[in-house]
Amino acid sequence: MSFAAFLPPLFFAAFIWWFSTGAILWLDRRPRETFGWSFAGASVIAVGALIALFMSASVESAAGAYIAFSAAIAVWGWHEMSFLMGFITGPHRQPLPAGTTGWRRFSLATATIIHHEVALALTAAAFVALTWGQPNQIGTITFLVLWALRLSAKFNLFLGAPYRAEEMLPPHLTHLKSYFRNRRMNALFPVSVAGGVGLAWLLGGMAFAPDATAYAQTGFSLVLTLTVLGVIEHVFLFVPPPNAMLWGWAGAKPPPSNAPLS
Repeated sequence: MSFAAFLPPLFFAAFIWWFSTGAILWLDRRPRETFGWSFAGASVIAVGALIALFMSASVESAAGAYIAFSAAIAVWGWHEMSFLMGFITGPHRQPLPAGTTGWRRFSLATATIIHHEVALALTAAAFVALTWGQPNQIGTITFLVLWALRLSAKFNLFLGAPYRAEEMLPPHLTHLKSYFRNRRMNALFPVSVAGGVGLAWLLGGMAFAPDATAYAQTGFSLVLTLTVLGVIEHVFLFVPPPNAMLWGWAGAKPPPSNAPLS
């Protein structure tokens, strides 16, 4: 696969990541009375995306890869909206009590997002079921990679990072800030980055293999780009992220000044 052939899926994946993130942030900053309509619209899109995923599962072509990838992003966006708008989060919606540490802190943190995590797990199972035994697995791979990257980011936030994107949380989720730690580094971060780089290397090998088909070249390039962006998002937990530059149009703000690091 030539570098020129890699450019269309690279730009497509980068654009859909940038635009979908900004669109969700923009919708989440509208008045709360608009959330029902926004979420209803996203739900219709998500159902259509699942149908497209099922229909494209037997299509082993570049077009099939684009459709499956887009379907996974659309369903992932539905989950992001369900969480950020407060529809599917967890049973515990209170700040962390002062002085809480160890297992108690972990269990309370889990209770703030457990419904969301269960919904993601059920959706991942649905993706596997809808594409089981079919040649086009790009949609399922995309969703699983997104899920793994997001879980890794959540654990890094729980263990501690200096830039936690707290300014991007809506008012009804501000209690989550109390579960983040402000630290210069944590032991998981190097493992997360190494894992992401290793996955990117594996995907790149499949995309650039001499005998790769158009489907493999396109599909694995799309997932590769998304993986690299996920690794960069991890890095932005430890260096100032350009949120305002990337999503200023959606209402994103620069990261706040750091509190004393523990």
